[in-house]
Amino acid sequence: MLIKAASKVTDLTKKAIEYYTEQELISPAILENGYRDFNEKDVERLKKISVLRKLGISVEEIKKVLDDDTGDMLQKLSVQSELNVQREQAKKAILDELSCGKSYSEIEEELMVIEQGASVTEKLLNAFPGYYGRFVCLHFARFLNELIVTDKQRAAYQEVVTFLDEVPPLNFPQDLQEYFIENTKHISTENITQMIESAKHSIENPEEFLSQNKEMLDQYLAFKLSDEFRNSPIFRIQSLLKEFNSTSGYYDIFIPAMKRLSTSYAEYYKQLEIANKQLLQQYPDIGKSNNWS
Repeated sequence: MLIKAASKVTDLTKKAIEYYTEQELISPAILENGYRDFNEKDVERLKKISVLRKLGISVEEIKKVLDDDTGDMLQKLSVQSELNVQREQAKKAILDELSCGKSYSEIEEELMVIEQGASVTEKLLNAFPGYYGRFVCLHFARFLNELIVTDKQRAAYQEVVTFLDEVPPLNFPQDLQEYFIENTKHISTENITQMIESAKHSIENPEEFLSQNKEMLDQYLAFKLSDEFRNSPIFRIQSLLKEFNSTSGYYDIFIPAMKRLSTSYAEYYKQLEIANKQLLQQYPDIGKSNNWS
């Protein structure tokens, strides 16, 4: 069909279609008379572009979405949208403070915190693939809302940024990539946030968590120690993640730097160690499972 018909079917203006064609989001065939011929695939692509543009997604990002068969780019954009909402809420609170007489110098410091947190979360999201990257990003985002005021914190911030810029890619074998994508593609940003909050609650109240979830933990440990688990794709994925974290500097560089950067993360990590100690006291055999995490 010609551009007039494509415009009517997609509810896009001819100028918009011409622009998306110029940006190489679509590549309609060129007829002998020089007119563009839009086929069904072009029309479906235009409809997707229209939806994505209404969601505020840039042309460059749309290119990545349309070229991505895994859905990972859309999931990343969902996380970025969530983080943007949080930042806009923080900026609104700052604007309210400014309107109530708070000094511009104090406000500038708070804005710097938002910018620094945005830099780290963006790098976290891009450093690790798929669901793992989204989870890690959202997990650490909540610890990046503190002023960086000491030389120790400033050095830690640079260490975190440098690590994320230089960390090697995390690659799974093809079969594990497919398994990982298939089994995590339905996990939304909201689901991840709920899991993080649940984990936070269990760490803050380890005795209560162990008491209330004894049956579940017994079953989980039995599965972790079973041949079924050791022969499963998830065991291989966990093994590769553990090896990657050990060899990439995640444990030796990134985590210590985060503890120096963020007092709230340092406190969380201390609680995590206490909870793990109590877990091992109640379930000593858990140490035999080489991928407990």
